Amino acid sequence: MSFARAVLRLVPLSIGLLAFAGLPGARGRAQDAAAAPVAQPPPTSTQAELQERLAAHFGAARFSGARWGAKVVSLDSGRTLFATGAELRLSPASVSKLYAGALALDRLGGDYAIVTPVLAAAPVGADGVVAGDVVVSGRGDPGWNPRRAGKDFRTAFEPFIAVLQAAGAREIRGDIVADATWLKGPPHGAGWTVDDMSDYYGAEVCAITLDENYVDLRVIPAAEPGRPCAVEVRQPAPGLEIDNRTMTLPADAKREVRVLRLPGEARVLIEGGLPAGGEPEKAEATIPHPARWFAACLREAVVAAGIAVHGGARGLRWPEPAHPAAVPLGEVRSAPMRELVASLMKPSQNLKTNLVLAHLGERQRGPDTPAWRRSEELAVAELNAFLARAGISRAHTIFEEGSGLSRNNLTTADANVRLLQHMAAHREAEAFLASLPVAGVDGSLGRRFKGTAAEGNMRAKTGTLRYAHSLAGYVTTAAGERLVFSLMLNRHLATDERSAREELDAVAVMLARHAGRE
Repeated sequence: MSFARAVLRLVPLSIGLLAFAGLPGARGRAQDAAAAPVAQPPPTSTQAELQERLAAHFGAARFSGARWGAKVVSLDSGRTLFATGAELRLSPASVSKLYAGALALDRLGGDYAIVTPVLAAAPVGADGVVAGDVVVSGRGDPGWNPRRAGKDFRTAFEPFIAVLQAAGAREIRGDIVADATWLKGPPHGAGWTVDDMSDYYGAEVCAITLDENYVDLRVIPAAEPGRPCAVEVRQPAPGLEIDNRTMTLPADAKREVRVLRLPGEARVLIEGGLPAGGEPEKAEATIPHPARWFAACLREAVVAAGIAVHGGARGLRWPEPAHPAAVPLGEVRSAPMRELVASLMKPSQNLKTNLVLAHLGERQRGPDTPAWRRSEELAVAELNAFLARAGISRAHTIFEEGSGLSRNNLTTADANVRLLQHMAAHREAEAFLASLPVAGVDGSLGRRFKGTAAEGNMRAKTGTLRYAHSLAGYVTTAAGERLVFSLMLNRHLATDERSAREELDAVAVMLARHAGRE
């Protein structure tokens, strides 16, 4: 199948194999919506006044039944300005990524690169023939994402083609194999729910990852009501079966499209409807068995580059045995770890977080490590050891995975603040700080805090699950004092008039506007 540039328009029950056109990075739905403006009350001038205002906010009747955990500490003096529920174990959601990013920088360093070997079953002959399979042996590099870079899809394969060309390969008589068996574990993080795995933010975890393991969909209404919408799949050869049950509705109807990939299946159910003649709807569908997808796309790219391939394309993943190929042809190196950490922190990318963490965990495997220990388990054990060295109480952190998508991850506001204090004095402090979203500027904070004292000032990690909302990071007050803070709100029933995010943002703005320094 060729690398067609034209976008295929799919009809009900068709299989989409699509174009390589580069697309802008997909964002979470919450980030797409314009952020509501944050009220800016008069600044506080003393610590007592700040404490009084914060206590009134956290103690408001609308939080009855909810749980707050909050702590604010001066990074300059070390004194605590405010704390409430700071030792309650709460769900941090994606604030968990602070821990994964800090661990990666501490144990691996900002210059570290993930190296992906490219192997062959036999040496390249003098005639350029490889008499066997060519194998990409994945190590969890999360960086092959042309979508986010705004590049053509095919650019993801250029480093691998360069390796083959440098090795003198002109003909491959075996298969192209994507071997993802190096990471040991299931294709999802511990504690993820089955609902998560149909959405782009719950895409499969795999040692060989391509474009964050999901494809972009475009649902297009027909010109007249009563006809199915068309569905475009914007990446090639996903191996998905599109079950299109959408309908074009009257022009004044409400628009709604729902996408579900059934667990363990390649079938993608698309339901709902769009008004006739209206704007298309963008959606996503996760890829089953990403290594197989990568192998199929790489094979097409290799052939297009003029290297003949006689065999097919195969993907391997745990618990299958690794491919026995042992002849090195070359390697593909990731971006430095400081860049990888920023790429997972700023947009709050779950898959990248768990790949970096699993890579670090698998590096800890030794000859005496039981074979049944998963890469993720080894990483969590390493995280616990790191936190102990940082002086963070074991009773304050419970982790199952790194992204925060697990509802079983628990931390305290005190632990979050202590981690941020530790990293502020760490040898990788600059890389850690640079990885955090900047209020009103980029990442998951790019559309929040516009026009407030926090804009361009606060650097913080966001966290959002259905009933868990968090914000933790650094902010400088109006008086020039550097603060470290953690805000965690769990089990809150927000209203249409005021979201849980606004409750957190209001506190952050109070801190940025604080004019006292004692």
